[in-house]
Amino acid sequence: MSAGSGGKGPRAPRGLPRGLAVAVRTTRNRSAASQRWLVRQLNDPYVAAAKAQGWRSRAAFKLIELDERFGLIRPGARVVDLGAAPGGWTQVAVQRGAARVVALDLLPIDKLPGAVLLEGDFLDPDVAAQVVAALDGKADLVLSDMAPNTTGHTATDHLRIMALAETALAFAVEVLAEGGSFVAKVFQGGSEKDMLLRLKRSFASVRHAKPPASRKESSELYVVAMGFRPVAGEIEVRGHRR
Repeated sequence: MSAGSGGKGPRAPRGLPRGLAVAVRTTRNRSAASQRWLVRQLNDPYVAAAKAQGWRSRAAFKLIELDERFGLIRPGARVVDLGAAPGGWTQVAVQRGAARVVALDLLPIDKLPGAVLLEGDFLDPDVAAQVVAALDGKADLVLSDMAPNTTGHTATDHLRIMALAETALAFAVEVLAEGGSFVAKVFQGGSEKDMLLRLKRSFASVRHAKPPASRKESSELYVVAMGFRPVAGEIEVRGHRR
């Protein structure tokens, strides 16, 4: 099934046969890091499958796998995709039956039928208001595959991505309908205590998951919170975002 067809979409591709690898013929004018990245791309079955099936990025398979495990995207759902560029997760949400998908990023996103594409920072109240208006109702699912530029310093990178995840959560509690879900990228080490307490207070179920499409050497994983339940005092969470 291609990305342009309906239904639940394809399952993730299997790995390359043992011992099969594509070599880079020349390393001229390439740094060692660039060389490693290119070899990894050429030998990544998810990259090839994304290209063959019309997904905008290999990251689409991460959401496909999370959806197959947790049943996140319900037919007719309203979905917000934060940090959406280039649009792989937005594509999955549209093709898996969401009725209204609002995608937001600081970078422009190429036109994607079935989705409302917005450019800006969701921390800007005016931009946040545009997202809410485009939803035309409460969201059933808020997605965040946002990640900061990594420094290579584990503690610093963890703090940076946790800050992004917490701001995404603060936005989610503003726009989610009761019973809705929230998915955000974090780095291994899990969610910090304060965020976990906030999640457990506001959601019936909180899980961590590393979909098969996440590279084994990557420290990324996802927090999946389901069953949103608005609680008294949630204004304090919203205040955390400002």
